[in-house]
Amino acid sequence: MIQKLTDAIVYVGVNDHDVDLFEGQYVVPNGMAYNSYVILDSKIAVMDTVAESKTGEWLGNIAALLQQERPAAVKAPFSDLFADFLNQSPGSFGTPGGQPDYLVVQHMEPDHSASIQAFCEKYPDTTVVANEQIFTMIGQFFPTLEIKNKLTVNEGDSLSLGSHVLNFVFAPMVHWPEVMMTYESTDKALFSADGFGKFGALDVDEEWDCEARRYYIGIVGKYGQPVQDVLKKASGLDIRMICPLHGPVLTENLGHYLGLYDTWSSYRPESQGTVICYTSVYGHTKDAVMKLRDALIQRGVPEVPVHDLARDDMAEAVEDAFRYDTLVLATTTYNGEIFPFMRDYIDHLTERNFQNRRVALIENGTWAPAANAIMKGKFAGCDKIRFAKNNVTIKSALNDQTTEKLMALADELALGYGMLPQTGAPAVEQAALFKIGYGLYVVTCNDGVRDNGLIVNTVSQVSDNPNRIAVNINKKNYSCDVIRRTGYLNVCTLNEDVPFSVFQRFGFQSGRDANKFEGFEYCARSANGLPYLTRYANGFMSLKVTGTVDMGTHWMFICEVTQSAVLNTVPTVTYNYYQANIKPQPEKKVKGWVCSVCGYVYEGEELPPDFICPLCKHGAADFVKMG
Repeated sequence: MIQKLTDAIVYVGVNDHDVDLFEGQYVVPNGMAYNSYVILDSKIAVMDTVAESKTGEWLGNIAALLQQERPAAVKAPFSDLFADFLNQSPGSFGTPGGQPDYLVVQHMEPDHSASIQAFCEKYPDTTVVANEQIFTMIGQFFPTLEIKNKLTVNEGDSLSLGSHVLNFVFAPMVHWPEVMMTYESTDKALFSADGFGKFGALDVDEEWDCEARRYYIGIVGKYGQPVQDVLKKASGLDIRMICPLHGPVLTENLGHYLGLYDTWSSYRPESQGTVICYTSVYGHTKDAVMKLRDALIQRGVPEVPVHDLARDDMAEAVEDAFRYDTLVLATTTYNGEIFPFMRDYIDHLTERNFQNRRVALIENGTWAPAANAIMKGKFAGCDKIRFAKNNVTIKSALNDQTTEKLMALADELALGYGMLPQTGAPAVEQAALFKIGYGLYVVTCNDGVRDNGLIVNTVSQVSDNPNRIAVNINKKNYSCDVIRRTGYLNVCTLNEDVPFSVFQRFGFQSGRDANKFEGFEYCARSANGLPYLTRYANGFMSLKVTGTVDMGTHWMFICEVTQSAVLNTVPTVTYNYYQANIKPQPEKKVKGWVCSVCGYVYEGEELPPDFICPLCKHGAADFVKMG
């Protein structure tokens, strides 16, 4: 397929509907796209090749482009842009028999590199542009290939094609060690290798997020920190177009795609919901799962997807575990272990650095249930896993007692979504006041036109009969004026799941100039009509001002508690926790060696010659120096 993207950049990739399993394991009902691009300037550069099965079609696309002939592989309908391209005057881009000047190789997986030898045989005078590791791998994949012209590039090097300039950005372990990306600074296009790719051919219309998420979690998911490193590099570039090696070219709403990659690579939940994954031999465990699903839905949990691990697509189940903030695992004790599909599933999670989630466990066993302990143990190496308190043990089949325990689990999990009863008088839940500490809070108010909020760090309970709360707010804050005028506010006690973006939203801009709640979906309204956070806060209090004290730079508001509730059991964030774990730290340049097999990083100037990787057990020969 040929498609003009800009005046100089042309798509020459191919669709593959013959593949059924990508990388031998991922179901791709809508096929795959293998993307390649040509940049037309004083010098002509081809960006990457395609899978071996599509070599002929791809080379035909390139030849047709250079000769300005309409290729037989192109199918109607054509976009107006492409029609304009086909009707351009001869000689604008190439001449019959035209030759590419450069082949840029960014990634050596065979779905992108398998056509290198065929290309070099057809265009032997073309200069192959790659980094040192890529040239090493070319030699491994194509031992008989002799490249006539080579150009080895390093991080930060550039290559001029005329009015267009290629700038090379290394991306080791995203998701192979040799990967590099290329930024073309004239059209502001990022050729992102496997980054921002997705399953599915380009002639099929489907949602980007779902198949890109499944692609990322399955293939790149283990390498969150390297992706974060590349995003930092990308933040310094003016990017108008992202050209991945799989999936569509991205030209609109780039913040959406960059934001998802930031969320995925930092292992933060993307959506609120509880995913339940189970195995069941005779149907009793499935019965418990379905009762729990119905109970969660009745309690207002936003989404409750369910996966039968023996029958459903394992990659979809893995994707959902990383997408949602809560995971329930239900399985039987089997041969003194856990059922094989559950064991495989948890292995898929842990090998991809599953973390920062709440996990609940349900086990079934007739004489010696042991699945919960085994499942919990398999997460021992995962960071920030919070296990539910009301995990359930079933002896053979549900009875009244175990059903009651299942409902207690449903109550606990539903509490985590900050949902309040919609009927009845507002309640004052004393336990919500126990969430107060020397921490950080979002205070909300309304000026009569729009909601506002700010970050404060001084909230304290000063009396318990009646309940009185003191809130100190700087006189320079817009919210301080609003609260003095209206006499009403909500205080949300932030928890340790809160990302830095919440502090940026509520603390780094003024409500005089910005609508702080614009686009913020994690909020609801309490009985006083003011917003409270349904995510990232473990409790909230609705307060009515009963008195004020002038503290010099601050007003202290003495308040009556009119409503309060515990929203979840995640610990309250303290100021020290914020400084150590949430606030971005000064970038530290890591020096060391990365394992080209599994991505393990050894920090240090020199790698001992007898060093063995603790993860994959490969020796020093498989390590590559970083930086």
